[in-house]
Order: sequence, then structure tokens, then C-alpha cells
Amino acid sequence: MKADDVLSILAVLRNADVDIWIGGGWGIDALVGEQTRQHRDLDLMHRKNQEAAVVAALADARFVETLDWRPVRFVVTDPHDREIDLHPLIFAEDGSAVQASPDPEHPFTYPGSCFVTGTILGATVPCLSPEQQVYFHQGYEPADHDRRDMAQLRQTFGITTHF
Repeated sequence: MKADDVLSILAVLRNADVDIWIGGGWGIDALVGEQTRQHRDLDLMHRKNQEAAVVAALADARFVETLDWRPVRFVVTDPHDREIDLHPLIFAEDGSAVQASPDPEHPFTYPGSCFVTGTILGATVPCLSPEQQVYFHQGYEPADHDRRDMAQLRQTFGITTHF
């Protein structure tokens, strides 16, 4: 997945008038303001109540569902093997959100302050905050790219990470 691909996908979703936020590796690169590594996919968070519009807009762009782990997440892929990992969020009135997790007793939490912006190729894009990125990079054995991503956040934002 290249930066131009990310921006074109965001344009498709913006034209559908849905709210999304970039997470994962592209989210970290958006926070840093430059692409720091190759990315296999694009992680997007969306409002669960807008999921039908998200799916329809991506279907119009030739994305088809290739993995269904709802309510936690699902994946769509297009004929060019561009993959989007979608994470449905349920928002509270205060702007915070929750996402189902594999353990129903412990959903993933998103404080309202975690919905921020970054840049990709100079374009302002919605993404998750550095702190939220750290939150999602715990509780598992990190891969090399996870270690590099956390090092980027430490270097750029001076925050503490788990590894």
C-alpha cells in the first residue's frame, strides 16, 4: 500500500460522507508526517453506524470482503491486492468510543482525545493519537516493524512505549 493509495481510499470515503481514522503503521506515519516503512495494508477505524456506507463506497471502488471477524474487525481487498482492515467503533456522547475485542468483557477503548490529525504527502488526514497507538501495541510479541513504529513515536513525541 502506497501513500497515493491511502489518499485515494480516503477520498472515496470522504465522498461517502463517513468518518474514519487511520491506525496502525500508516497512522504512525501520518503522525510523524512521512512514510517510514512499507505497509501491507491500511487500518481504518469507522463509526459502526456508518458501516453500510463504508462498505458500499469501498464496493464501488472494487473492494470485496475477504475476512469477517465482526464485531471486532473485517478486511476488504481490491483487484490490485490493496487491503483495508476495518475496525467498527461505537461512540458515546462524550466523543469516546469502544471497539469489540476477542474478549467481550474487555472491549478496546478510545478516549475522545485520541482522534487527531496527521499528514500523508502533505495532506491532513484523520488518525489516532500517539498514545492510542501505544495502547494498541501492547499485550503481544512485537514484530520488527512494531519495534520500529514505537521507536518512531518515542523519537518524535518523547512518549513511553512498552517495547
